[in-house]
Amino acid sequence: ASPPPSSPPSSPLWALPEELLLLICSYLDVQALGRLGQVCRRLRFLSSRDLLWRRIARGCLNSGFTQLGTDLAAGIPVKERVKVSQNWRHGRCRRDTVLKWKCKQVAPFSSTFLMPWMELDGEYLYLSQAENIQAYRLCPDGTGLQRHPQAIFSGHQEDVCRFVLVNSHIVSGGGDGNIVLHKVHGSYSIKFSAHEQEVNCVDFQGGLVVSGSRDRTAKVWSLSAGRVGQCLHTVQTEDRVWSIAISPLLSSFVTGTACCGHTSPLRIWDLESGQLLTCLGTDFHRGAGVLDVFYETPSLLLSCGYDTYIRYWDIRTSTRKCIQEWEEPHDSALYCIRSDKNHMIASGSSYYGVVRLWDKRQTRCLQSFHLSSPTSSPVYCLRFSTTHLYAALASALHVLDFTAP
Repeated sequence: ASPPPSSPPSSPLWALPEELLLLICSYLDVQALGRLGQVCRRLRFLSSRDLLWRRIARGCLNSGFTQLGTDLAAGIPVKERVKVSQNWRHGRCRRDTVLKWKCKQVAPFSSTFLMPWMELDGEYLYLSQAENIQAYRLCPDGTGLQRHPQAIFSGHQEDVCRFVLVNSHIVSGGGDGNIVLHKVHGSYSIKFSAHEQEVNCVDFQGGLVVSGSRDRTAKVWSLSAGRVGQCLHTVQTEDRVWSIAISPLLSSFVTGTACCGHTSPLRIWDLESGQLLTCLGTDFHRGAGVLDVFYETPSLLLSCGYDTYIRYWDIRTSTRKCIQEWEEPHDSALYCIRSDKNHMIASGSSYYGVVRLWDKRQTRCLQSFHLSSPTSSPVYCLRFSTTHLYAALASALHVLDFTAP
């Protein structure tokens, strides 16, 4: 008679210690592990262990693991993440519009053009709307937002251009030329005049803020006790600054500029002295401004902009040429990029709310989603978790739910 479903097979193999069984199972692929889990309860438990799925997950899209193996989604079973990863790869998702607002569109990158920005932080999504930043609690299933914001952070007289959320602090730059610092849990806030024109971009790490402006300067600010709002360096970029990011090593920062002159739009500056360290690339065309930059590691950097390319830089190997590049197939400017710090890149383009998913191991776009057809709107900002992607357009916030079958 065959053993009951709750008992392991009668083969002596399954009488081995669990450590040896896990070692044997570690050589199985996804399909074999799935079949093994259907044999009995003990093997279903054994084949679901995170230890067995970790190796597989590191080769998947957006499974929560970085290139170095760091787990960014601890607490979620790795096997479940691998399942959802297949939906990302094949574009299987449910789409929804979770928030709408009035659009006061006039001209790109003017102080009267509403360009929403957002950050994800656990159970909350922070979204800039005009001169305020609003914190919305995510619904338990992750697909929507609670109707009313849990908190509103004010301080700018004109629209918030961009903001960052770091260590429970929000640092924002606005069309009024000011930088505002808020403590998320409390009433503490500081505002100081930073630039003569719009603060187009900011970043905040290690007690330092870097900002870039239409006034053709980038500045380094102290937020340490006793020196809050003190300008440490002013960098003359000779071009409008659209994007900025501090290196994870806190030793330098990169600026992305409008490329209206003859200098590279991507330049790296020393954070301590404000001196130019290096220029990235040599083949940018005039007007090929860089609209977004993203550090994956201290040496790996992504950039995108008006020339329709995503570029992947490794400053350890070369500053003259990127190591990989991907072209937006419909010749649209790319407004924003994000990566899972492993194999996947998500980009937002300037027409019809197109979000694209890219696999770094492939040369062509993996999946694309049109979120604003038949009207046209850029995707100004996107953020994603292992299960959902949120995209902010000119008048609405869209979500793609990849947990859907």
